[in-house]
Amino acid sequence: MERNLALDLLRATEAAALASARLMGRGDKHAAEQAATVGMHNVFQSIDLRGRVVIGAGEPLESPVFFTGEEVGRWGVSDAEADVAAIPLDGAKPCAHGGPNAICVMAMTLSGRFLPVPDVYMEKMVVGPAGKGALDIHRPVTANLQAVADAKGLYVEDLTVVILDRPRHESLIREVREAGARIKLIGDGDVAGAISSCLDETGVDMLLGVGGAHEGVIAAAALLCIGGDMVARLRPRSAEDLARIKAAGFDDPDRVYGLHDLVTGDVFFAATGVTDGDFLKGVRFIRGGAVTRSLVMRSRTMTVRQIETHHRFDRTPDYS
Repeated sequence: MERNLALDLLRATEAAALASARLMGRGDKHAAEQAATVGMHNVFQSIDLRGRVVIGAGEPLESPVFFTGEEVGRWGVSDAEADVAAIPLDGAKPCAHGGPNAICVMAMTLSGRFLPVPDVYMEKMVVGPAGKGALDIHRPVTANLQAVADAKGLYVEDLTVVILDRPRHESLIREVREAGARIKLIGDGDVAGAISSCLDETGVDMLLGVGGAHEGVIAAAALLCIGGDMVARLRPRSAEDLARIKAAGFDDPDRVYGLHDLVTGDVFFAATGVTDGDFLKGVRFIRGGAVTRSLVMRSRTMTVRQIETHHRFDRTPDYS
């Protein structure tokens, strides 16, 4: 029987969540990020894989572990090779301030690749399975809202759109409101926002706006597993960003990327909640242990598992 490697990723995201959750509300987002990164890395090193980090916690000089280019896993002779992408703590600021939707996220692909985007901004449009094929980044926002509403059999006024609450989105927010759609503003965590657009229980229909390119690629991995759709393009903010894009081998910074441009192959994805959010509850510490809630998916089978794990610290490692 073939092993579902997503369950190995789950152990790593659980470790990251347990470690960072101990720092929830303590006001130090860097400490929370570091705890998540170390916890995730320690567990991933025990996995039977020959992994290479394509998207990680930073460049080699920025992070001691899980840096871009690092070789991770056991690297046994017979182990499968995989590209690895991770955001050890997506939503470090909410975690540090006790806010919602902080999650630990990891994805990997066998016989495929993640688009190796630099750490710049990316414009994203995301929709769930019912709206697949309806997005066109070249059209006005109003036209995209109408197309998604038509695909879902709704009025535009019925749609809920997730947008990061940033000054750069003032005109976007105004356009969406003028079109009549509803808006859910989030402070951080657009990976969680993207996944929310694919789950009926969240009440979210779309994600729009500009966020991190790394987050965009990892969101694409989740969307590939769950049947959602996405279009995106890099959005440099400065001449320095543009230089980084070109140095990374992207000759056309205005190119539009679809889901299968961002990630290919047999994709595995795992996310564990740190603080309570739209689709995952956060870590609960209980006497002698903790409870975590996670989402685990695979693109080839489109299997989606929601897993509640009860950790006993007297029998299983405490990854803090």
